[in-house]
Amino acid sequence: MQRALIERLKREIRTVPDFPKPGIAFKDICSILENPILMQDVCQGLYHDLVPLKGKVTHVVSLESRGFIFGTVMALYLKVPMIIVRKPGKLPGELVSVDYKKEYGVDTLTVESDSFGKGDQVLIHDDLLATGGSAVAAAKLVHKCGAEVCGFSFIMELNELEGRKKLQLFSDHINSVVNFEKGE
Repeated sequence: MQRALIERLKREIRTVPDFPKPGIAFKDICSILENPILMQDVCQGLYHDLVPLKGKVTHVVSLESRGFIFGTVMALYLKVPMIIVRKPGKLPGELVSVDYKKEYGVDTLTVESDSFGKGDQVLIHDDLLATGGSAVAAAKLVHKCGAEVCGFSFIMELNELEGRKKLQLFSDHINSVVNFEKGE
């Protein structure tokens, strides 16, 4: 099923040129969200990749905003809390923040400081691994709160941008349902 799902995703995920700025080829997951069968299959693909971590993960961290959709499903599968990481001004309470570079600018991510702590094992999920900037920032947030990163999960990965190399500093468990090569 995994190979068939990968081929289907490569056909279905739309690439939008020059969005959000010239030179960026944006991968749009709306085609997944608009197709309940495909969405279910993606959830099963993500869950398949989580099997080695089942029983180890204590929290799923999902990045704003597309990561929330599938991160919630993964937290439900694993029966653990889902913690949201957001941009500044979106979360209440005492926050921890990290600035990071992304492929088209600089941004900041925040998490509530009491979301997890020492001894917690966190799986970080987002829809896309590109340069790895936002996932690294999320990993730094996890560490600032005293927890550990036990893995990363993505729907898509853009291999040419080599974001995976940056994440290997935090965990060797890095899964993407579908990987895109340059020009795909």
